[in-house]
Amino acid sequence: MSILPGRPGSWLKPSAGHSRGRAGNGIVYPVLGIAVCVALIYLMLGDFKFSPGKPELSFVQRNGTRFVVDGRAFFVNGWNSYWLMDQSVEESSRQRVSEIFHTGKKMGMTVCRTWAFNDGAYHALQVSLGIFDERVFKALDWVIVEARRHGIRLLLSLVNNLQHYGGKTQYVKWAWDDGFGLSSSNDSFFFDPSIRSYFKIYLKTILTRKNHLTGIEYRDDPTIFAWELMNEPQCASDASGDTLQEWIEEMTEFVKTIDKKHLLTIGLEGFYGSVSPEEKQNINPGKWYSTLGSDFIRNSKVPYVDFASAHIYPDQWLVEADLDEKVEYISKWITSHIEDGEKTLNKPIMFTEFGLSRKSKNFEYSHRIIFYKSIFNKIYESARQNGAGAGALIWQLLVQGMEDYNDDYGIVPGERPSVDKLIKEQSCQLMAVRYGKNSVDKNSVSC
Repeated sequence: MSILPGRPGSWLKPSAGHSRGRAGNGIVYPVLGIAVCVALIYLMLGDFKFSPGKPELSFVQRNGTRFVVDGRAFFVNGWNSYWLMDQSVEESSRQRVSEIFHTGKKMGMTVCRTWAFNDGAYHALQVSLGIFDERVFKALDWVIVEARRHGIRLLLSLVNNLQHYGGKTQYVKWAWDDGFGLSSSNDSFFFDPSIRSYFKIYLKTILTRKNHLTGIEYRDDPTIFAWELMNEPQCASDASGDTLQEWIEEMTEFVKTIDKKHLLTIGLEGFYGSVSPEEKQNINPGKWYSTLGSDFIRNSKVPYVDFASAHIYPDQWLVEADLDEKVEYISKWITSHIEDGEKTLNKPIMFTEFGLSRKSKNFEYSHRIIFYKSIFNKIYESARQNGAGAGALIWQLLVQGMEDYNDDYGIVPGERPSVDKLIKEQSCQLMAVRYGKNSVDKNSVSC
């Protein structure tokens, strides 16, 4: 989620990287009972055979607008828990990571998005430019092993556009303080050759890291679903988008020279830039969003990018809108991006963050059910129709006792059974499509 200073709805989202504390094919019948859903989840997780030192799990690949595993379509119903590495550094808090993976597995979710960066903050992975804390790296090693043990794949984000957990701001500060930075502007992260070189050191270090628990290098571990280059990249100092485009082209090519096995995405919010057609720019929540230096279509066309991403936060974008207006808007937003995947990009589209704030206008918890269901239905219909809508990830899931990591979007599974039920139903629907029955009526799915 972006923080948009001086704009309506701009406010701090602590959990987007800000810690206020310390720092077979199965036969699917038209009506799916709970036993069938459990069987489908078993089929899905049966591919995970954990064996330290030997990667028996298949990589997720792309075939046109679909993700595939072993030739079968793979749909994503998942979540964000950005805090996994941070909470794995100390032995006393690792149980939280195990608990959230266990919960995700029970609800049939397939992918968790999390931060594989922490630049200069508490529990920093990169303590200064090119210098890493082995204790924190071992924590990330453990997260990957624990994810695989629970049958969860990871979407690992590699740097933050925001200041939380360091991000591009920290890179620029390090370079400026050491006397070789070209500018103190945060956007020099994208155009300063020295900073770009240091970021490449970081990328290579992550991609070639050998997990101390398995002996497998990250680039060879199929537990990792994909790499995300940056969380919500923007370069507002160049509204033409050329600076960010050149950076994306350079960095995605660099990643693919090291790791050709994993999928790669950019981490975009999905806004259409100034070079997009006017009818696409009109899909943005406002004219200002085309000036942020990013462009969903242009950026996502880069050949090294395997799938495109977008985020969904109408309560930040349409502050005064009521729930019906927000739902109507996001329907257009999702449809537009899925159509781009099908007609322009020929790539899958994942909605890698979506949420509804407790601070939304006239908020009630029942609004989240309506909001989430509207997104889930669009993904399900796209899956049934062989479309480009490949999945969505809720922002964010936590466990009890993590108030310092919560925000106005946080969900603790178990606290709102109606939310848990909805998530599980979506998992069942997508697995029903995956295992052979596109004609399942979503209204009759019962898990």
